[in-house]
Amino acid sequence: MTTTETNKLGRLLLTGAAGGLGHVLRRRLKPYVTSMRLSDIAPLGEATEHEEIVRCNLADKAAVDRLVRGCDAIVHMGGVSVERPFEEILEANIKGVFHVYEGARRHGVKRVVFASSNHVVGFHKQGEVQDADCVRRPDTYYGLSKSYGEDLSRFYFDRYGIESACLRIGSCFPEPRDRRMLVTWLSYRDLTELVRCCLFAPHLGHTIVYGVSNNRDKWWDNSRAAHIGFHPQDSSEPFRATIEALPPVDPDEPAAQFQGGGFVEAGPFEAP
Repeated sequence: MTTTETNKLGRLLLTGAAGGLGHVLRRRLKPYVTSMRLSDIAPLGEATEHEEIVRCNLADKAAVDRLVRGCDAIVHMGGVSVERPFEEILEANIKGVFHVYEGARRHGVKRVVFASSNHVVGFHKQGEVQDADCVRRPDTYYGLSKSYGEDLSRFYFDRYGIESACLRIGSCFPEPRDRRMLVTWLSYRDLTELVRCCLFAPHLGHTIVYGVSNNRDKWWDNSRAAHIGFHPQDSSEPFRATIEALPPVDPDEPAAQFQGGGFVEAGPFEAP
């Protein structure tokens, strides 16, 4: 990974740049890079100054290899972000992350920020506090794919020295939408700061960090990621009164018992 005299990265590859969080990071990471290569299968509009747009299907190994060439670091947000049939998850999330890391290995990219998910640990009970070394309990095919990505990134660090941060992102929206999100909410400002910390930490190694703001109630402990210097500034507390005025959730529902919320009940997907 190279930086300029102004402590900016050189060329940053941002996959999934047309998605909800990719769109946010496209705008907010610009001050920290010299140029951005933006990729998605969805339209990305016109490139602005210091941007390059490359349409790419993550399931296409050769295309991803070309996409990675010439980049100094990767923020990998691409892939399916909700529960879907396994075949869709396989193409975008499992083959896709493998192709990204293979491209990084082949072209000498030494730092990757990988969008993992809280759904890697979704079958832990709400109220229990988990750190980065907890038992993984994926709640969906989607969660399984992110767990695979965490293992893959560990392998590429141990064998090839590619540093990675796996972001177990909670619920990243302009504001929390329900009671669960009072705990899991990650503001856009804190997301940007988390990615920035991961890109510029002097020693990243292989780090798992929960993407969550400084909310009152906590299910996740980031003490094992203290070395990256992430200190969230926002909190879900200003939204509490509005959220708690909503109809209560049935406490017997699985979505109210497990950290993964409604994901623990998604699927299965079967042909008629």
